Amino acid sequence: MKLNRRQFGLGAIAVGSVFPAPAILAQQPIVMKFSHVVADDTPKGKGSLRFKELAEKYTNGAVKVEVYPNSQLYKDKEEIEALQLGAVQLLAPSTAKFAPLGAKEFEALDLPFIYKDDAQFQKVAKGPVGKFLMEKLEPKGIKGLAFWDNGFYWITTNRPVVKPSDMKGVKVRISGSKIADQYFRSVGAIPQILAFSEVYQAMQTGVVDGGENTPSNIYTQKFFEVQSHVTGMNHGHLQYAVITNLKFWDGLPKDIRTQVDKAMDESSVYANEIALKENVDSLEAIRKSGKSTVTQLTPEQAQPWREAMMPVHKWAENRVGKEIVDLMHKETSV
Repeated sequence: MKLNRRQFGLGAIAVGSVFPAPAILAQQPIVMKFSHVVADDTPKGKGSLRFKELAEKYTNGAVKVEVYPNSQLYKDKEEIEALQLGAVQLLAPSTAKFAPLGAKEFEALDLPFIYKDDAQFQKVAKGPVGKFLMEKLEPKGIKGLAFWDNGFYWITTNRPVVKPSDMKGVKVRISGSKIADQYFRSVGAIPQILAFSEVYQAMQTGVVDGGENTPSNIYTQKFFEVQSHVTGMNHGHLQYAVITNLKFWDGLPKDIRTQVDKAMDESSVYANEIALKENVDSLEAIRKSGKSTVTQLTPEQAQPWREAMMPVHKWAENRVGKEIVDLMHKETSV
């Protein structure tokens, strides 16, 4: 779907317009539409609602944040174009979504078996890797504000999965990352790109046989109801980049921007802190439901998967660039 400016009401103050004087601002708040594709009760959903609360509080109502979860406004492929056009002011897409913009380097965050734990991911995101990646967005008219953690992927299927060969022929949904495409192909699976909002029905009807997602998303989207097995080995990680329209951001009055930035920093800490707990709680809820078997592979069981997928790191140098792959290895000591 091709988007154009006439399709949207851009809120109280249009992107790229001259901002009114403070006296007028007091009467007419700056509307920031925050669109995302997951449920309110996921780490990203809760983070966006915390941002709304803090941004409105710190600006004394000069900013009004409207949160639109569950693809209410746009599907995955439409989101970023809508942001560039100014139809929304905030998104938190998975980092696989930036490749079509010419920022393929973000896919380096999807390298298999790259992080020891969530704490290491957050260190990487806040360090040289995160800075390098966010700078790639500005020529595209996008300002990167933060990385939000959603934890390690688990694989959902309708068959038991222990050995890499168990994935042979499985049609597995991915969000679009070519890195994910390659690591699933390395174990014989058949990757399928689908919008997040279409996954439940695709699993229910057999369009796909499985997928990868975090426990909080598997639980809140009810994927466990249509997938009989949930298997974890920390093979991959899901992270989001919170982004805004660069012209909109630069056009905010400095005092407002400072407070919004403060709200984003604090809501990012909150979203990242709850991600691990939400995943633990979701796994327990899935177990208790009795609808899906939850299996955490041991390090010994995961080793053949690691051996099968690690060659993707070398392959990725031609996809995302040797510079970012080397930087990822340096920061994670792979």
